Amino acid sequence: MSFDAIVVGARVAGASLAYYLAKAGYQVLLLDRATFPSDTLSTHNMFSNSLGILQEMGVLEAVLETDTPLYRRGRIQFDGAVIDGLFPETNGIQGCLCVRRKYLDRILFEHAKQQPGVTAVEGFKVTSLIRVDGAIAGVEGRRRDGQGETERFEAKLVVGADGRLSRVREWVGSERKISLPTDFASYVAYLSDFRQEGETHVEFHKNGDKLAIVFPTSDGQFVVGGMFPLNDIARLDRFKANPEAGFRELIDEGFGHTTLAERFRNARFVEPIRGLHGYDNDWYVGMGEGWALLGDALTFKDPCVGQGMHDALFGARLLADILSRRPSDEWQGNWASMGEAYQSAMEEKLMSRFWLGCQFTKNVPVSEEMTAAYNLVGSDQGATGTFLGMYNYASEPEDLQAEIGRLLASVQGGAPTQV
Repeated sequence: MSFDAIVVGARVAGASLAYYLAKAGYQVLLLDRATFPSDTLSTHNMFSNSLGILQEMGVLEAVLETDTPLYRRGRIQFDGAVIDGLFPETNGIQGCLCVRRKYLDRILFEHAKQQPGVTAVEGFKVTSLIRVDGAIAGVEGRRRDGQGETERFEAKLVVGADGRLSRVREWVGSERKISLPTDFASYVAYLSDFRQEGETHVEFHKNGDKLAIVFPTSDGQFVVGGMFPLNDIARLDRFKANPEAGFRELIDEGFGHTTLAERFRNARFVEPIRGLHGYDNDWYVGMGEGWALLGDALTFKDPCVGQGMHDALFGARLLADILSRRPSDEWQGNWASMGEAYQSAMEEKLMSRFWLGCQFTKNVPVSEEMTAAYNLVGSDQGATGTFLGMYNYASEPEDLQAEIGRLLASVQGGAPTQV
């Protein structure tokens, strides 16, 4: 069978791309080795700009019907400095959503599957790519149940939306342009009976070489990420031997001076704790002859900045737009120009947040000057909104620099800051 595009990976990035390509009139084969609903390790948070894309796709209402609370507030504690406020509105939406992937991925997969022009196959493992005259021309694979012969599908384009450890990326030999290894091990846990003070919110705590992030998520639970240096071998061994005890010890030792430790002690783990023992912050070439990469297969950044979901949605819409500027019969011979357009647009939009994640991924002490700047930002409502707005693209890093400059000038001039 032949298609305009085969998308390998049918979660957020892949399902969204299949939807946009189908709306543009292309014939799409959407494949995933999993069957849905299916969970995956993820921070799974979306800010208001991502919810705007879901609204555009026509799935926001279904996502909001999951048992997942919208939240507006962010509270960040950087080594003693506190920034606490509301995320700015974007796309007419003021709210963030940390919906479980077992719900979100199923909604997006089913939505893509319903589009005319999309053929969706679950439980299919791609085992190799088809090449014709050096270009990628399709995939081969088998059903996960092991029944039947190897199946072969041809297409003008194969898209790897198959995650951080993408096999498609490996097979096509995409060049890695940037690589920065993290200094941290990360563990993720789901909690019930966790309490917050005031309005439901996201919490980000950094104390020395330890970090903790808390998001309200589906089913009345909270998802907590705990991070500590990879070279702390003794702690890593304790986590491996007893993840729950290791997690509680990390929070007690790192954040005993905050209310997080007590609230964490009173909470209950509801699922097995999962860990990620190191990862690279990386960026690859996104397109070549007959292939493209999307989502974490293209670029992965430290999960503490919560940008992965947005980048997958934005990238899907952008890639579909670039491809739809010409009939699929004209893709051949235009890979270089389309690839340049895709790469430059993705980097222009996402690179600043990539480097923001890279700042957190290295175990470098926060300077006194930076702590003082964070304290200034936290003392001013406008600056706080600008800081939080970097996460949903309501503001840019240079806007925050301007705000800090304004506050410094105000302090040096003896004028009161706006609170």
